[in-house]
Order: sequence, then structure tokens, then C-alpha cells
Amino acid sequence: MKHAAPARRSFPLAGAALACLAALSAAGPAQAESGDVLKKIKDSGEITLGYREASIPFSYLGGDAQPIGYSIDLCNRVVDAVKKELKLPNLKVNLQAVTSQNRIPLVQNGTVTLECGSTVNNAERQPLVGFSVTTFVVATRFVGRKAAHQKTVDDLKGRTVAVTTGTNTVKRVRELNEARKLGMTLVNGKDHAESMLLVTSGRADAFFEDDILLTGMAASSQTPGDFALSTEGYSVDPYALMFAKGDPEFKRLVDGTLKGLFASGDINRIYDKWFTRPIPPKNIVLNFPMGATLKQVIAKPTDSPDAADYK
Repeated sequence: MKHAAPARRSFPLAGAALACLAALSAAGPAQAESGDVLKKIKDSGEITLGYREASIPFSYLGGDAQPIGYSIDLCNRVVDAVKKELKLPNLKVNLQAVTSQNRIPLVQNGTVTLECGSTVNNAERQPLVGFSVTTFVVATRFVGRKAAHQKTVDDLKGRTVAVTTGTNTVKRVRELNEARKLGMTLVNGKDHAESMLLVTSGRADAFFEDDILLTGMAASSQTPGDFALSTEGYSVDPYALMFAKGDPEFKRLVDGTLKGLFASGDINRIYDKWFTRPIPPKNIVLNFPMGATLKQVIAKPTDSPDAADYK
């Protein structure tokens, strides 16, 4: 597949724009028209995939600065299905970098056709965008220095912790902080790489995020043996591919592609490629075998945003 050069610029929302996101989604002027995604692809001969620069191993930049990862592989299978359905063997694939802050607006306004990252399908996002069947299941944890012996959130009382701007983890950690009266100070990284840097540089004691993303960040650090994940989790969340809301035909194609991978067993080979074998560019091994919950999802696909359905 021939890709366009990756877009390296990000488009973070200004504070006012972020505050107005809910209002914009309700009014709907930036939303793609229902059912027009495949027609737009057919008419333009192009599809745009959104990717993350540091969401290892789902979507990140490889040694040649091209996006790679588990979610990228899944999206490439969807692209193949689009080519077949629309009879467009020479479909042009554009690549657009997205961040936690701008990924939803860029899908809403049609800049990104399909977001291939590490995005949680939850109730808050359901009115804004559409989601595929679940592709991964995560738990929120924190990573810190092994020498600090910080195993549970109670070990972080009065400490400074990092969270990534624009993620659902921000709200979760704030609620956890207030509910348990921990007195933690929250600092924000603009992306996961910067949040991890806050820990490695000593400006934060821990970084809260999805367990597999923390595993990837720690494993790809210069001293992976120095870090350890918390022994308890604080949520269960489903990842999914994200696209414009209100387009049943495009959702049918995306879900059908993923369900085909699940039924054929191809998903196991794709999973092992990214979670149990050496991955580029440093050939690190995450040692993250498929869990029972994801196996259940593969056997019985679901697009439910309800965490209770994954316990």
C-alpha cells in the first residue's frame, strides 16, 4: 500500500474551542452527513487515516518516521476492504497525525476518515463519534520508579502525578484523587511521551494511563528495568477504531472487516506481532499475552461502551 507522507503537525484545540466541543457536537455543523463516508471516498479516491505518534504498540512512529502498530494494521485491513467494496484498487491513503486533544474534532469534521490509535469507546464519546467493535481491553494503572515501591494509589498521597491532556484518564484520576482524599498534584503532558518524560526526569512520581500504553512507554525507555506498574487497576475500558457518527454503511464495513479477522484467527497473528514479539524500532518485547477478556470479545464481538460488559 502506498502511503502519503505522514502529517507531522498536530492541531491542539484552544481552550475556548475545547470548551465548546459539546455544543458544536450537539449543533452538528461539523459532523459528517449520515451515510456519506463511502461516497466521499469514492468521489475523491482518497481515505485519511489518523495515527498517534507515541501510543506504543497501537499507533506510533517507526524508525522511518512512518506510523506502525496494532491499530494501524487493523486499519490497513479496513482500507483493503474499502478498495474491494468500491472497486478502487488505487485508493490513495493519506496519513494524519492526531493527538488526544484533537482526534475527536478531526473525525467529526471529516479531516480524518478512520482513527487508528488507542481511543476508548465510552458513554461520554458516544454522542460525538462512531466506534467499531472493540479491538482491545485495558485497565487504568500507573507507572513509577521501581525503587520508590509505589504499588497502589495510596502510596501516591501528596505526590505529583502525570496525566496526558485530552484523555479520559484525566477525569478518572481527578475523581480518584478527590474520593480518596489523596492530595495528589496533577501535571499534564501534551502526549504520552511527554507524560512519561515527566516521570523519567523526576518532575512527577508516577504516570497514570492505560496499562498496555504504560507497558510500552516503560519498555521503550532508556532504562526499562527502572520502572514498574501499579499492582491494582482503576478501570476497565474498551478500545475501538473511531469514525464519524451516524454512518451505518461505513460502520458495517469496518465491523465486518474486524469480525472477519476475529473469525478467521488472523487477529491472533496480528496480536502476537505487536504484543509478544520484538517490535520496531528497538526490537523491544512487551510480553503482554492476550487476556481472557479480549479473547471473550473476539469470540463474541461487541461495540458496547459499558465497562460492566468487560468484567
